[in-house]
Amino acid sequence: MNNTIQAPRIERKTVDETIGDHAAIISSQLQAISEVLFPPTASKALRRFTSGEAARLMGVSDSTLRKMTLAGEGPQPDLTSNGRRLYTLRQINELREKLAQTARGREAYNLVPRRGPDDHLQVIAVTNFKGGSGKTTTSVHLAQYLALQGYRVLAVDLDPQASLSALLGVLPETDVKSNETLYAAIRYDEEKRPLADIIRNTYFDGLNLVPGNLELMEFEHTTPRALTTGSRDADGIFFTRVARALDEVADDYDVVVIDCPPQLGYLTLSGLCAATSMVVTIHPQMLDVASMSQFLLMTHDLLAVVREAGGELKYDFIRYLLTRYEPQDAPQTKVAALLRNLFDDHVMTNPMVKSAAVSDAGLTKQTLYEIGRENLTRSTYDRAMEALDAVNGEVESLIRQAWGRSPR
Repeated sequence: MNNTIQAPRIERKTVDETIGDHAAIISSQLQAISEVLFPPTASKALRRFTSGEAARLMGVSDSTLRKMTLAGEGPQPDLTSNGRRLYTLRQINELREKLAQTARGREAYNLVPRRGPDDHLQVIAVTNFKGGSGKTTTSVHLAQYLALQGYRVLAVDLDPQASLSALLGVLPETDVKSNETLYAAIRYDEEKRPLADIIRNTYFDGLNLVPGNLELMEFEHTTPRALTTGSRDADGIFFTRVARALDEVADDYDVVVIDCPPQLGYLTLSGLCAATSMVVTIHPQMLDVASMSQFLLMTHDLLAVVREAGGELKYDFIRYLLTRYEPQDAPQTKVAALLRNLFDDHVMTNPMVKSAAVSDAGLTKQTLYEIGRENLTRSTYDRAMEALDAVNGEVESLIRQAWGRSPR
């Protein structure tokens, strides 16, 4: 008689089932966190700005705003119990418009820095082959900075992971339905929609969004079929489609910021072909530099093919931005020096330093421009903001230079 006790049989899951379980677990947890931070009935709102902050953004004195308030001119700020004046960004933009009516020349342009009739739409592609280089962080802060300065900005989330959308208050899993991403405007079939139908307002006055989610991956799948069958519509072959979609709304914006995916596929190539300028984010470590080298080589080869196929590439500027930079880190400073020696002025003068302030803000899906100085250690916040404004101000100067305008 065999008395051996048989161990209970354990059903082993397949790899795809295991991954599916893990995906469901993390998705459920993220949704729970999201509902705590942003309940279904809530939406993101931008903080109000003190009179001093508003004056700095507009480039006027605080006394000018005080006089306008006393005279009842323009939108009236909210008053706190201690008499502080607080302005929304919309109010700041309305005050800009009002002051520009009586200003002249350069002063008027600095108040309302719109592109002129002969200035082309500036489309900035923020890109890198490697994830974790600060690409999305750079994109969202640049878009918000330009909106704060008074530009009309469109942020385009070209990354299927859609982190840019999430930071701008649009949850890709729940808030973006089928045919509501950029894919809807660049697809090859009869379900294609005008880009204007997809654009959403954000809680940042002057900043609109084309959201993203996993649906964008469809472009990677349908493009090879379109190339194989030779099918194309009035919007042409794949590398012209993003540019043509942006042409539909060009009159409504001064600057477009595209957050590209961290891979070199049809989406990224189409975005690069739509761009007028490119910012490549690079973390100054040798592994990241080696990855960037491969990215540049592949981009060169693919864009050369695009040019031979009739694509026209004209960039106003190409810049490499050092991100998560630690000035006290000796290896990083050596890599930074190497890049500056190799690329000279193509490396941006101002790096984006590594800062706990950016990470802390990101925990609640916020940016430094949203979170406010009172919510973080002031010295840490001030250092991060100084670096951030320097980086974005440098990009703004390049935009103005492309339009033949002098810096502020």
